[in-house]
This record gives sequence, structure tokens and C-alpha cells, in this order.
Amino acid sequence: MSPVYIARTREVAARMIDGEMMIMSARDSTLFNLNATATAIWQAADGITPLAEIVERSVCARFEVDPAVAMTDAEELVHRLAQHGILKLSELPIEETL
Repeated sequence: MSPVYIARTREVAARMIDGEMMIMSARDSTLFNLNATATAIWQAADGITPLAEIVERSVCARFEVDPAVAMTDAEELVHRLAQHGILKLSELPIEETL
């Protein structure tokens, strides 16, 4: 399985409110309220750290969750956010980040 790299796009408005990230896509005006786990993934999306490493460091280390379940949930989340233009996904590190 190829690594997946994720980076936040510039096409969003984002604000942290009570420990959760609120994000609005400029592409389709969809509003997302990320829970603590999704917020940890969002904050770690630097374009150079593989998703598997983000899940290990930012999710499994902070929350009691099975690593396989965490990875499956993270993959679903990042693909959904990418569909709305909130994240970029790549099989190679993403040079341009925020």
C-alpha cells in the first residue's frame, strides 16, 4: 500500500472553537465541525508526514483506539475532506503547504 500524504488547502476558512475545528470550504460552502480526533489529523496535515504516521502519533497516542480502526476512519475522513477541497491528498510529499 502506497503512503498517503495530506495537506490543508488554502481554499478554506478555519477556526478553533472549544477544542474543535470549524472549517468551511470555499469551493462549495460546506461547513465541517471536526471532533477532537479529526482536529488532530487536520492540525498534523503538513504535506510531508504520511497519514499512517499522523494516525500513530496524533490519534493512537492520544485516544484509546485500535490502530487499524483509526487508520480506516482516518482514510475515510481525509477522502471526504478532499472531495470538498479542504485537504489535498498525494502518494508523494506535498511541497506547497499553508
